[in-house]
Amino acid sequence: MANSYEDRVLRVLAYIHDHPAGDLSLDALADVAAMSRFHWHRVFRAITGETCAQAVRRIRLHRAACWLVQTDRPVAGIATAVGYPNLNSFARAFSQAYGISPGTYRRSGRWLLVNPHLKIGDYPMHPVTTRTEPARRIVALPHKGNYAEIGKSFETFTAICESRDLWPQLGPVVGVYLDSPDDVAVDKLRSFAGAQFRGDNTPEGMEDLNITGGKTAVLTYKGPYSGIHAAYHSLFGNWLPESGEEPADQPCYEIYLNDPRDTAPDELLTEICLPLK
Repeated sequence: MANSYEDRVLRVLAYIHDHPAGDLSLDALADVAAMSRFHWHRVFRAITGETCAQAVRRIRLHRAACWLVQTDRPVAGIATAVGYPNLNSFARAFSQAYGISPGTYRRSGRWLLVNPHLKIGDYPMHPVTTRTEPARRIVALPHKGNYAEIGKSFETFTAICESRDLWPQLGPVVGVYLDSPDDVAVDKLRSFAGAQFRGDNTPEGMEDLNITGGKTAVLTYKGPYSGIHAAYHSLFGNWLPESGEEPADQPCYEIYLNDPRDTAPDELLTEICLPLK
């Protein structure tokens, strides 16, 4: 099944090469890969070692470099042909990538090859099981920004639950993460800090979320929360390509099995849950 995910990655890389001026947004490339937009970026990052945005930029600029050396097309025309809105933005991006301006590069007569390296199996292993998860109603506080700072939202959530004596109505503490930090600007990342809720009315100031449940891949990560990001690469780079499974069009979520307030960082247990079709 690894080849299936390799084929998707190679199909997307070929599409980028063939359509450098086209719509190469994350959603568009997820459609080319025939994968959920929630998970495609993680698969691509885990297998190639770079984000979709990095690959698009690299391939566009490589195509431009080839045309600069091999043709006499105007630089402005090359900029448009590789998807840059104007000459200034192209020249800036090109100079950042190659260390010299497009004109200087053209006069040098040299160009570089593209050589993507697939990285399947190149991440630390963590235990993964497949199980049927129940549907869950979650009440949570929204968090926008760096995932590493969601602890502040969890602290607020905990304090509210303590003050309102909500714990008897709550189940496991859960974090829901809608975006990938590899592909979305840190200040725009969207997530929720909350817990499963068994009560009736949504607590004031919180939001209702529904996790549909069903077939789910669950990676158990042991260690400090700072290492969870790398564990996602293991799930999408090691386990998924070999599993024969397909992610559902739903976000990942995390279940926290112990409390960081009374547990040493190295002993923290987190279940990373990937909904499957």
